[in-house]
Amino acid sequence: MADSRQLFAEYVKSGSESAFRELVARYVDLVYSAAVRLVDGDTHLAEDVAQTVFADLARMAPTLSKDIMLGGWLHRHTVFVAAKTMRSERRRQSRERQAVEMNAWPDHSEANLKLVAPVLDEAINELGSEDRAAILLRFFEQHDFRSVGAAMGSTEEAARKRVARALEKLHTLLKHRGVTFSATGLGAAMITEAVTAAPVGLAASISTAALAGTAGTGTALTFLKFMAMTKLKAGIVGAIVVAGVMTPLVVQHQTQVRLREENQSLRQQVKQATQLAAENERLSKLLADAKNAPVLRLPAPPMAPTVVPVETATDDLRSTNLIAQLLKGGDAPKLTTEQIDSYLKENRRNAASLLAAYRATNDPKLLQEAMERFPDDPQVAFHAVFKKDASPEERRQWLEAFKRNAPDNALASYLSALDYFKTGQANQAVQELIAASGRAHFQDYSADSVQNDEEAWRTAGYSVAESKTLASMLLVLPHLIQLKQLSQEMVSLANSYRQTGDEASAQAALQMGFNLGQRLDGSPGQALISQLVGIAIQSIALRAMEPNSPFGSGGQTVKDQLDELTRQRAAIRELTSQFDSLQQRMSDQDWISYKDRWRAFGEMAALRWMIGKHGQQ
Repeated sequence: MADSRQLFAEYVKSGSESAFRELVARYVDLVYSAAVRLVDGDTHLAEDVAQTVFADLARMAPTLSKDIMLGGWLHRHTVFVAAKTMRSERRRQSRERQAVEMNAWPDHSEANLKLVAPVLDEAINELGSEDRAAILLRFFEQHDFRSVGAAMGSTEEAARKRVARALEKLHTLLKHRGVTFSATGLGAAMITEAVTAAPVGLAASISTAALAGTAGTGTALTFLKFMAMTKLKAGIVGAIVVAGVMTPLVVQHQTQVRLREENQSLRQQVKQATQLAAENERLSKLLADAKNAPVLRLPAPPMAPTVVPVETATDDLRSTNLIAQLLKGGDAPKLTTEQIDSYLKENRRNAASLLAAYRATNDPKLLQEAMERFPDDPQVAFHAVFKKDASPEERRQWLEAFKRNAPDNALASYLSALDYFKTGQANQAVQELIAASGRAHFQDYSADSVQNDEEAWRTAGYSVAESKTLASMLLVLPHLIQLKQLSQEMVSLANSYRQTGDEASAQAALQMGFNLGQRLDGSPGQALISQLVGIAIQSIALRAMEPNSPFGSGGQTVKDQLDELTRQRAAIRELTSQFDSLQQRMSDQDWISYKDRWRAFGEMAALRWMIGKHGQQ
């Protein structure tokens, strides 16, 4: 039987459907089990997560290393996808209450593994790559120690020791979250309970959907994933327009597959058909609304090149950097080349580790190495766009690389639009704005950066609390200032349209500016400063509109929306002020819990939790 790497290589080389289906069959239980834990046991939502993970694997396979530990990548990506899935306010509140209750539990036996499931995968995700691979191979892929050793290039005895050490580290990470499993009990529980069998037919339907998506363009894959989901909703009008057209074909294809390969009852099929019909009705309504929405006219009115001053973080921005305030009594440390070397070796100097090492050391040679070795990695391109000594030509080259390697990420087009505005190329800027508005995803990679940086600091010998704090504090977000500049350019664009008598395009430009600000919504993993910049961007767009004109569908005016943003900003200021006053009373465990909640539920939720815990003392 071919091993997973051979199957993966075969799929990458020839697009073999049989190889991909075999990979899905081998790993679907691993992915589905993790998803069930991460979405609070919602099996329907877990199927959606699994669908997305394998669809992403099909799409991203050519960009992944041929030596990839597939189980490790799938588990980590499942954690990422599940976190994005759980962003709605209702689910954030539910998981936050569960996390608070969990910290009060005095004991967890093997029978209670399901109670700590929401944090188990997050803790596994924080392990180093070798330890994470050992845990996944032994307990999730359920290999014996000889097979684990072979997969990791070592002996059976070495694998046994590696798994034991990894269990101890996992036990420590869980202990910091209030979970009192012993390492032995944890291993016993995982060997029997970690993997849940996926529903019959799920592997087949996932394989079919993922392969169907890769047969067309990347856009087709996005729409196929959209229609395959039972609960996730898409919010970008550009995707809705095409999805509305493709819905009948996709639904028909998936229904045929399910009829052939799944032994479902007639009642289940009718229920699913009813759900899809309701979704089609919703999409049809949104499609009609989209057709009537104002659009930007091309060619765009002429605009002079702008000279944008180099901005640094203002006092207003610094005041929201809570971690900087925590350490304001001294300079933050930087890792040395010697300190970072073991981390790079452990991760085989891959793109993510080189970028983390660059951020932790501020050594430009590490960024340059990443740019030379991994020019097709979107996170490398993102960092290269902001390289300090880059020429305009080099910046444009990396902007194009960013767009090419992250075709579903709206941020790439937003940054490209600003670059065109600066050189007076209004038509190209407008085209980029239209492209960005049609993309559902907006990813600045800050959550990945913090996670990788935290691992680098821990490998260098810093404690868990120190590593979490430093990884967050030293996070650089250069795109925020640029997005604010872009919003000002969009106001100038609207004014140019108005001067030509095109009020519809002017309003469309301002609406696009407002929508840009909404992308920075304080989602889990985003820093609070991102949310504040998002509020500022929304305000810039609204202030260019008529105050008494209607805005939205709830009977509000532009002034009402501005007042609401002012209230949101004031609420954030109040929370940060309360947090500032209690930081000195926070223990290392408090900081660990605070950062974990920040990552899982968003920084606002973490602030409220910490204030609730200490504010009355």
